[in-house]
Amino acid sequence: MAQEQKKLLPKLTAEELAVRRKMNERGEAISGLWRRVSYRRALVEGLAFFTAWRLLYLVPVPFWPSGIFPLILLILLALRISPPIWSTLRVIAPRREKMSVRFMKMSAILALGATGIDMLINLFIGEAMDPFGGPASGPDIQRLLAKSNPLPLGTFALHTVEVFGGLLVYYFIAVICVRLAQGGFLRFTMPSGDGRVTL
Repeated sequence: MAQEQKKLLPKLTAEELAVRRKMNERGEAISGLWRRVSYRRALVEGLAFFTAWRLLYLVPVPFWPSGIFPLILLILLALRISPPIWSTLRVIAPRREKMSVRFMKMSAILALGATGIDMLINLFIGEAMDPFGGPASGPDIQRLLAKSNPLPLGTFALHTVEVFGGLLVYYFIAVICVRLAQGGFLRFTMPSGDGRVTL
């Protein structure tokens, strides 16, 4: 069976094999959706997921047909939790690299960027209601500049700091867990000796 599969595979030249070997050492996929990308692009893609979640979360609940609303909630949840996981999986990393300074920084950069996006959306579009979404109020910039019952600047700043703190904790834990899973940290071998098996 193995020999038949080898016959079906295209024959590669020595140069193509060398290129694939180097890509494998750098942790790059050969092709497809899981092709590894640069550190900067991985961060941009993660922030794009956060932006999509934040904008969809502002859509009024009655807008969605009741039949697909549970699916919409699952999509919103996936978009909300995916930025650190997606970015960590997509970035080019050698197989031997488990944890490094750049991965420790990734969580902080993502959290800072996501907080900035959240702040801009709050200022110019508005906040969203929990737990199902929908607009809670108008743009915060109007409330900050309102003459009657204005939104205190300190309250807005405190909310922004709270958002950053929550995102930083989650993103930091998510990046570490994904990297440990990628680096084989969760593997163990049993039993010892010649007949050992790695799980």
